[in-house]
Amino acid sequence: MTQKPTACLALADGTIFYGVGFGAAGETIAELCFNTAMTGYQEIMTDPSYAGQVVTFTFPHIGNTGVTPEDDEHADPIAQGMIVKWDPTEPSNWRMTQDLTTWLSSRNRIGMGGVDTRRLTRAIRQQGAPHVALAYDPDGNFDIAALVQKARDFAGLEGLDLAKDVTCAQSYSWNETRWAWPDGFGTQEAPRHKVVAVDFGAKRNILRCLASAGCDVTVLPATATAEDVLALNPDGVFLSNGPGDPAATGAYAVPMIKGVLDADIPVFGICLGHQMLALALGAKTIKMNHGHHGANHPVKDKETGKVEITSMNHGFTVDAQTLPAGVAETHVSLFDGSNCGIKMTGRPVFSVQYHPEASPGPQDSYYLFERFAAAMDA
Repeated sequence: MTQKPTACLALADGTIFYGVGFGAAGETIAELCFNTAMTGYQEIMTDPSYAGQVVTFTFPHIGNTGVTPEDDEHADPIAQGMIVKWDPTEPSNWRMTQDLTTWLSSRNRIGMGGVDTRRLTRAIRQQGAPHVALAYDPDGNFDIAALVQKARDFAGLEGLDLAKDVTCAQSYSWNETRWAWPDGFGTQEAPRHKVVAVDFGAKRNILRCLASAGCDVTVLPATATAEDVLALNPDGVFLSNGPGDPAATGAYAVPMIKGVLDADIPVFGICLGHQMLALALGAKTIKMNHGHHGANHPVKDKETGKVEITSMNHGFTVDAQTLPAGVAETHVSLFDGSNCGIKMTGRPVFSVQYHPEASPGPQDSYYLFERFAAAMDA
């Protein structure tokens, strides 16, 4: 570097990374993870599942397509900050409405460039997701000892219920369908099924995929009870993705899920919804070393033998060894063999760990929404 550092990343073990700040000045304390996706930085930053985390991007060209409101998965960025190798490049894309730096600044999120992200990624892989303090000061003044101490004092995500922080405040209806050239987003005007989606931090494109599959979607807050869900007389229930420890959120979500299961209607879960469905069925979840975050994760469907290229974002996983009788493992990660899907034997109840709506395949996993719709047809 030929200039004074204006950003600093302090790890709880005392390791310090310096760089150039962009976005909003300030500091934040969080868990650090890395994401290997080559595109979709805006979707990643606005994914509610990243609550309580700072994201290191292994792909160096971040900011090159700018940002557009159409790509937001939530109204605001949820990830606490971003770490990149190079400063955001000059944006060039016909859909962009704003550059990344301005977007981050207006939404009070910190960015840090000029970092050896390969070294940082190796540290995360070898030591597990560290607790960090990220600071940006245009004058380059940092109290390093204080930042390290703040990182050490961070309690972490284990045992933390974050779904209540990102869920909707009240119920709402959704009928917007997936983006398609040349018209953009569409509207579902002839739905076949009534679906209740429980919002633990739902990505907007999941709701679009449900609408595109023929669903009239009503979204309920994470704290909804089984009585709240069933009062809407749904044909099926969807359990969304979200942040935090599934066991913590499960304290109130598992009783709801059990009540829905007793009603014997189709249930489909993604990510955190997958983990909490597993908890409701009697399995356990565990914290991973550094989690799965990226858009290039191969997952094998054990029933068909096919391999799907998937998008993932999770730091906890279902312990397949604890799955009870009557619950089958349907998908596994080809990276580490961890569980990526389950189903109830003989019942239309299933879930996956990965994100089929993110479409990195691009259409490898869309059949899951069609499977859910077919279950409601039946």
